[in-house]
Amino acid sequence: MKKNGIKIFTVLLIAGAIAGTLMMGCADKAAQNAAANDTTVESASAENASSAVLGVSKQPEAEIPAAPYFMKGVYVNYAKEAENPAKTYFYVFNDETYGHTEDGEHDGIGLPFEITQNDGSASFTFGGATEPAEVFTVSSCKDGIITGSFDDGIELVFELVEGQDPETFSSENYVNGPENSVYHDANGWSVKYDATKFEINQSGPQVFIVYTGDCAGSNLITVTYTVDNKAEAAIKELGKAYGDKAEYTEWPFPGVSDVTGYNVSVPVDKEGSGSYMTAFARDYMDGALIFETDGHDGNDEEMNTEVHAALTGVLNSLTFDFE
Repeated sequence: MKKNGIKIFTVLLIAGAIAGTLMMGCADKAAQNAAANDTTVESASAENASSAVLGVSKQPEAEIPAAPYFMKGVYVNYAKEAENPAKTYFYVFNDETYGHTEDGEHDGIGLPFEITQNDGSASFTFGGATEPAEVFTVSSCKDGIITGSFDDGIELVFELVEGQDPETFSSENYVNGPENSVYHDANGWSVKYDATKFEINQSGPQVFIVYTGDCAGSNLITVTYTVDNKAEAAIKELGKAYGDKAEYTEWPFPGVSDVTGYNVSVPVDKEGSGSYMTAFARDYMDGALIFETDGHDGNDEEMNTEVHAALTGVLNSLTFDFE
């Protein structure tokens, strides 16, 4: 109502100015122009005043850049309206066309996806090419933060996680922190470890769990899956190089008490390098799974104890997905 009143008032002012001009007949042309300019300014001011009264702030709409929006990297996903979101669900993009999701609170489980990026939207296919596409409509994209929604209308945020390599990213370890890291092997076994003290590398059928803390020499666990032998034969083959120093035993395998473990150990070389070896194996799938520890003790007993405890802690955390 206030906006309409101001406009009527403005019209009356214009009408009055015109009437005055007709009566004067010979009024100066410059005076007419000045009156018209004043009227235009007053009209614009009235329009702005009306917007202020109604609580309307005229802002230009944000321009959405052209595709692609998602680049190679890791994005944490959460609802925009959530207060203090947990930030435990991730989209891992191996490149601009495919990737997978990971749930950091549930062992990193997720789904593979393919993505087609168009101006203003991104079409996701989760689980396989035969699944229906789900369209994500982009409402904003700036500084590594993409906002938009799928067909359900819930506004979501995709926020780029800086410094994370999609090839090595683990949502489980990212959420839990380095001290509570977990390694999941493709052959169905897992161990827990402290990533501030261990580094894990894989090469073919072998996994190397290397102790990186303070120690007298190299200390590592080598895990090997082989189809060349069963467990007992693999342990005897491993102990041959040590001759009479090798000691063989049998006891339940870690993580599965109803499975026999075959073991060989070589005591610490106290007269020389301080090296020692212990290994245990079990029959597994079509062959044997072997965990071999190669370590070195030094003169610092406290340090030796800490290293032994760390290595033993990894082995005692062993679990199997297929059992």
